[in-house]
Amino acid sequence: MKKQLIYIMVCLGFIGFSQESPVKVSTDTTFIRIGEQFQYKVSVDKGTKVVFPKLQLDSLHKVEVITALPVDTLKNKLEKKYVLTSFDSGQYVIPQQQVLINNKKYLTDSLLINVATVKVDTTKQKMFLIKAVKSEPKILDDYLHLWWLIFPLLAIIGLILYFILRKKEKKEAVKVYIPPIQEAMQRLKELDEKQLLKQHKVKLYYSELTEIVRSYIEKDINIPALESTTNELLETIKDFNESSKLGISKETIKELKEVLQNADLAKFAKYKPIVEEIKADRTLSERILQNLKPIKNTENELE
Repeated sequence: MKKQLIYIMVCLGFIGFSQESPVKVSTDTTFIRIGEQFQYKVSVDKGTKVVFPKLQLDSLHKVEVITALPVDTLKNKLEKKYVLTSFDSGQYVIPQQQVLINNKKYLTDSLLINVATVKVDTTKQKMFLIKAVKSEPKILDDYLHLWWLIFPLLAIIGLILYFILRKKEKKEAVKVYIPPIQEAMQRLKELDEKQLLKQHKVKLYYSELTEIVRSYIEKDINIPALESTTNELLETIKDFNESSKLGISKETIKELKEVLQNADLAKFAKYKPIVEEIKADRTLSERILQNLKPIKNTENELE
């Protein structure tokens, strides 16, 4: 009876040995602290064709693979090592992994990993306030994006200044010198086109008429005429005519006096001249302008 029992146990041992898996799994530790690393190793008896697993980790995804090392070839087996870690405390199960040996599937055992927190003794370890995020110093590259805003703005300002200055140059180039006598004759023509007499604007008509004559005297003869009274202007012309030999005839001075005095009466004495008198002053003013031209200026032009 005893011999039979011994034979049965030996047979069971041979059966268990024959069914032993060729795949084994192990770790260098099953207890780590948060952030520590540990090694997970899969060992396989040598075979003609072995495919190691792509690790399927815990269902909570708390265990992470840092790196997978190359397969080591030992005397009678192959080893594949993985470096793992975890950043959450607790117990996590690394499930069974599937390994192919000669196209046949084998499963490893599952393993339990314990992850503990790091205890801090606040009585010995001084606590500090959380510091704010410190900004990095600015470099040139940090401002390059502003160039794409500044460049179009500078281009627009440049174009605006270009057209403004160009327009100003054109305006200045258009200025052409017009002789005082020619300017005065043109202004008389423009006065006629306003038709102020038909609008019964006698004061305005005489104001513009005498202003044309006075402006010519000031520009061409260089006698202050616009701010002078009629008497002051006539006296100054007589003095200049005698001292500087302007060559203005007495008849012209007399006609100028007549026009200026008639204008003063119309503007300040409520005198209402008839149309014929006004037209006569207009004709007389044109003749005065033609005869006021100084002799010395005429002589200079002839030279």
